[in-house]
Amino acid sequence: MKGSLWLAWRQHRMSAGIGAAALVVAATIAAYYRSGMLDALHSGLFDHCATGPLYCTRSDTGLPLLLDVEPLKYLGALNIALPVLIGVFWGAPLLGRDRELGTHRMILAQGVSRGQWFAFRFALAAAITTVLSGLLAGVFAWWWRPAADRSYGLFWYDDTALSGSGPRVVAAALFGLAAGTLLGLLARRVLAAMGLTLLVTGAATLLLEWTHRARLLVPPHTYVSAGSIPKPVMGEKWSTGNYGLITASGRHDDVLNCPFPSGAQLRECMAAHGYVARFYEANPAGDYWTFQWTDTAVLGGLAALLTVCAVLLLRRRV
Repeated sequence: MKGSLWLAWRQHRMSAGIGAAALVVAATIAAYYRSGMLDALHSGLFDHCATGPLYCTRSDTGLPLLLDVEPLKYLGALNIALPVLIGVFWGAPLLGRDRELGTHRMILAQGVSRGQWFAFRFALAAAITTVLSGLLAGVFAWWWRPAADRSYGLFWYDDTALSGSGPRVVAAALFGLAAGTLLGLLARRVLAAMGLTLLVTGAATLLLEWTHRARLLVPPHTYVSAGSIPKPVMGEKWSTGNYGLITASGRHDDVLNCPFPSGAQLRECMAAHGYVARFYEANPAGDYWTFQWTDTAVLGGLAALLTVCAVLLLRRRV
């Protein structure tokens, strides 16, 4: 057993080393830019900025005040791409390389069962993937916290924050590993498996991003303000862009039927058309965790299913 574990570690040590190096670089960059972010916030330049989606401006020039969050977004983009990178460069060769070269026959001939051959390699890879992806997600959260949900920073519903942080990063990375491992067993060549893994994990990543924009898995809330009184400030809510007016019978009409800000014109238009309230659709800030756990359940379930498929396939293809 020790020999099998040692052999699995020898196979993984290069990938683990590359991942650890990437983590160290990301943490170093995060520490540098986060320090600069805190210095800017402590300078007093942003003290007059209120929360909410409206830009805060300089009192002297009127230009928007913004923190340098572009490097933070790059880390978020890296975290979003993790299932693709791990699936292509780690999952696909994980067992596929042994099958292509035929070295798995020599390993199995030395008293190692198919289950042990799979378990040691995949379990070790999954453990390293979990640690590395979890730490990368943690680095993002630590860096993001001072600038979270501020107009001068990064709101929770930005793609790089919503999909590049939290437990869904770990689930996505494990999905990529499982997808690559299964395709590595199915394909005859590692390069073919890598290409298939790129397509599958890339398509799954884009599809999940689309469900966020479409609010397919986490529907928005409907907020209503009675009459023509000003709507409450949206603050950290993620608007769908769907605004409108409500009749006494409850029918929802487009906001362009009375395209006026709160005031006399709006009151007159609403009275003329029989509108009694206004509405808008948005996801509140608390839905960040709803998105997170929904994505985690979907990606984690797919990772488990693909792993089971790989185990079943071992009995027929190896």
